[in-house]
Amino acid sequence: MPSSSAEAPPRSEAPPERRSAEALWGGPKVALAAILAGAAVLRLVGVAYGTPFALLSPDEQSIVPRAWKMVHGGGLDPHWFDYPSLLMYLLAPSQAWHEHPSYLAARLVVVLLALGSVAAAWWLGNRSYGGAAGLVAATAVAVETTHVYYSRMAVTDVPLTLGVTVALALLVSGRIELAGLVAGLATSVKYPGVFLLLPLVIAGYRTPRRLVVALAAAAAAFCATSPFFVLHLSSALGDALRVQRMAREGWLGFEHDHIAPIAFSARLWEGLGPALLVCVLGLVIALVRRGRTDVILASFVVVYFLDLCTLGAHFDRYVLPLVPALAVLGGRLRSLAPVMLLLLAVPLTWTIRDDRMLTKTDTRAVAHAWIQSHLPKGSTLAADPSLPNFGGLDIVRLTLPLPGEDEADPNRNLTRLRNYGIRYAVVTGAVADRVRAAPKYYPAEVAFYHDLETLTDRIYYVQPDGLKGPWVAVYRL
Repeated sequence: MPSSSAEAPPRSEAPPERRSAEALWGGPKVALAAILAGAAVLRLVGVAYGTPFALLSPDEQSIVPRAWKMVHGGGLDPHWFDYPSLLMYLLAPSQAWHEHPSYLAARLVVVLLALGSVAAAWWLGNRSYGGAAGLVAATAVAVETTHVYYSRMAVTDVPLTLGVTVALALLVSGRIELAGLVAGLATSVKYPGVFLLLPLVIAGYRTPRRLVVALAAAAAAFCATSPFFVLHLSSALGDALRVQRMAREGWLGFEHDHIAPIAFSARLWEGLGPALLVCVLGLVIALVRRGRTDVILASFVVVYFLDLCTLGAHFDRYVLPLVPALAVLGGRLRSLAPVMLLLLAVPLTWTIRDDRMLTKTDTRAVAHAWIQSHLPKGSTLAADPSLPNFGGLDIVRLTLPLPGEDEADPNRNLTRLRNYGIRYAVVTGAVADRVRAAPKYYPAEVAFYHDLETLTDRIYYVQPDGLKGPWVAVYRL
């Protein structure tokens, strides 16, 4: 029996790993405040890039106008379920006082959510392995190149990362019911949030009643924040499955990528740099030791990465939900925490480089100004995707070529455009260069761009010479 005179250590004394983090940064509150301030600066640079147009991501054109309509008489039903509805509901209040969809206002909301994910990474690390892991995880998310880049876009990936991080932090804290609620909210931001169910079941299978409550909370949270998904269940499921099928079949620009495991490993390296090696080491140790926290974090990383391995579209943003958990696993190795922090200087330099590029003017904005001032009002114009809208012109939008399509867009035909009275075409390297890089997949599109160059007059051309963005050309048909 232990001696009755034995005393517990004073409650105010911090554990060794927490004291080491405080020694490095001068206290947890000061450290977190400094990390959040740095993260905010990195993300606010370039947040207005390309506005009032959606030139950072074409997905913004699908999300922000629908959020705007919700507060301008359009109702809460988005009538569109490529993504669930929660992000649109979160963005809608920011659109209330704008006469037109405001991409800047929506992006500022996502910046706030991004800072929340930095703080959530700190929380997850502290709850998992102590103060050093929290410090490492928050710093990693703050500077990770892909996370910073997408933090200034009104799209789903960074908000999903926030939901994933909070849910995992609740799970390792033993708050299973709340974790289920947050898992439902994360899935209501973007469907891959459903992969949180695996760590949820692992954390709660020994307490079946709590697990049932957590699963019910997840379902209720999803239904409450994406209610029209339930009301239009058949068509909504069709939209969701179609998007997943397209991601598995591939996307323009990834035709010559390595297989998915290698491609997504490269995407993780592009965001974290050599710090990824420490993260992978932490993951391996977690899989070997298999403590409760180890299993919760590793199970999510493994199941999510296995799903990525089924995809043919290797977008860098798809790996973002993995970043906080991997960073925490890297931070579990307290002796390597200083090394990890030093290695994070590499993605920080990459992020600063990207920030500098976003201070430049986009070529598509320059082309837009020229088109609006030089083409006669009422002219008919065929336009590639990823270009801004052109007021006062009759626009025929050319569809984005995708691998595996049965037929090419019939409007990508010079004779057809002329027969329909289309007078001009504006095309961009964002599409044309990718098409030409994979002629086997897109023979009709390659022929279309060749015909434009050889059988029409190019009346305008802008390239990224001191600017940012793809080249843009205007042809008179």
